[in-house]
Amino acid sequence: MYELDKPDNLVEMFENSVEKFAANKWLGTRNEEKNEYEWVTYKDTAIRIDNMRSGFAQLGIGKHDTVSVIANNCVEWAVACFATYGLGARFVPMYEAELASIWEYIIKDSNAKVLLVSKPEIYQKVKDFQKKIKGLDHVVMMYGKDETSMYQLEQMGRGKPVKSLYPDADDIAGLIYTSGTTGDPKGVLLSHGNFTSNVHAAQKAYDVLDENMRTLSFLPWAHSFGQTTELNSLMHVGGSTGFAESSKTIPRDLQLVRPNFLVGVPRVFNKVYDGVKAKINEKGGLARALFNMGINAGVKRRELAGQGKSNALANLKLALADKIVFKKIRQGFGGQLQYAMSASAALNPRVVEFFFDIGIPIFEAWGMTELSPAGSLSTPDDYKIGSVGKAIDKVKFAIDKSFKSEDPRQGELIVYGPNVMKGYHNKPKQTSAAFTDDGGLRTGDFAYIDDDGFLYITGRIKENFKLENGKFVYPAAIEEEIRLLPYVEQAMIYGINQEYTICIVYPDFDVMEKYAKRQGLPCEPEQMLNHQKIKDFFENKITKQLSSKFASYEIPKKFIFSVQGVSVENGLLTQTLKIKRREIVKRFARQIEDAYKEN
Repeated sequence: MYELDKPDNLVEMFENSVEKFAANKWLGTRNEEKNEYEWVTYKDTAIRIDNMRSGFAQLGIGKHDTVSVIANNCVEWAVACFATYGLGARFVPMYEAELASIWEYIIKDSNAKVLLVSKPEIYQKVKDFQKKIKGLDHVVMMYGKDETSMYQLEQMGRGKPVKSLYPDADDIAGLIYTSGTTGDPKGVLLSHGNFTSNVHAAQKAYDVLDENMRTLSFLPWAHSFGQTTELNSLMHVGGSTGFAESSKTIPRDLQLVRPNFLVGVPRVFNKVYDGVKAKINEKGGLARALFNMGINAGVKRRELAGQGKSNALANLKLALADKIVFKKIRQGFGGQLQYAMSASAALNPRVVEFFFDIGIPIFEAWGMTELSPAGSLSTPDDYKIGSVGKAIDKVKFAIDKSFKSEDPRQGELIVYGPNVMKGYHNKPKQTSAAFTDDGGLRTGDFAYIDDDGFLYITGRIKENFKLENGKFVYPAAIEEEIRLLPYVEQAMIYGINQEYTICIVYPDFDVMEKYAKRQGLPCEPEQMLNHQKIKDFFENKITKQLSSKFASYEIPKKFIFSVQGVSVENGLLTQTLKIKRREIVKRFARQIEDAYKEN
């Protein structure tokens, strides 16, 4: 059905890059003592991959077998991954921050023969899996030099070459397990053709991607977004990827890696936006005046550009603000950043405009694990703020309007293309339900396409709900607006079949502590949220933030405040930083019930 670009498998794609870019730096890791990044080249890594492939072969790994890994992004992750591909085997990555029961389920479901783990504490949790899981023959430590280590496997492989196998495009490269909010995770079967079609499409859309591109990696490669963008796409063009040590060290790591291309999720960019605005407001005076002047000039410039006009005064004001204020913000990203991409959820247009104004354009993309993951991209040459771009190369969209919506343009987005998964592993019913009769993937997203072909995602079908009065509410957009407030860490809108909506608020206590001190109010989180002035403050700020953008029935009438935030660890966030609505509703069932009882 689709004529795939060559190479159509990740093994050949990697070997082509080694041939072209052998001496290029590929993967970078921070040296703690020197506080600088040390880089391995494509050739250096290829040698390790050759040795590891032979080591895996000596363990009995062959075509269609499965190798699994529990590790954060690192050089060893890439070595194990491409060594697995070279044997025609499947690679199944898992998150370090995950329940042991989930690891056990994935290893068992994927029929893994080898499990690699990154840390001794993880090894302690999984060391007995071999007794419990039939077919799991080996548990290997990624670091150290004992007999069950990657080092020893690579040593075993030295001097015993095993020629790499070029898989067929339809051969499964790996399984990405979705972090679903209910039930068991689903293993998404992604082929070599799925992955490579995404890589080729990205290069066609972003002709700026070349061997000079460098990024800082902080998206988990256990998800297809990080794999495709940070690993495979940069590998294909000979670029380089430095590993962020943790989410807390990203500001420091940006200074050391100095990326010119960055891939993130809305939460990352929202945090920067909130932080910059809070810092500017604290400074006040000239800094705030110049900042506001520059932002207003950017708004003016966009308005005039839309009319095919320009304004010398607006350009002058923007240039002045850039020289004195915006340049310093860019330095926070390392000073070299030219482009950023955001996906995983909708990014507020105001945040996008802010980054454009300070000289770091963010281009939104859209996709899902089942699409390897990209379905659409905005590009430097073709974008509209608020849209997630146009369908990537060889991909087609359709809108199924059989779902009821107040907007006649929208319906469920259906996707056709070489990026569409092969199905869910061991789940034929779910696989069948995911596809239309003519082979299109049902995305579960409400969307519409404008006359120019730009895609707009308006919400998840399963997240949207109807109020008692029959009005539909699309919570994601409301929540995204609330999260722009610097005082709010996270928020969730609820109101299924109710008279009105309520909002569950997770404050940003670092910001609120400063406010409370200035107001002479309690600074301890629990005491803070029991104080009526603090509650009134949040309610007023949130209502004002929403009042000009949403209908009155969408704006929450009651608020529930939580001292405990949302995180992957407490089960309220997915690994891709999306809130688990059902889990939050369960956690606050009594408070929700009480909120609707009160007059």
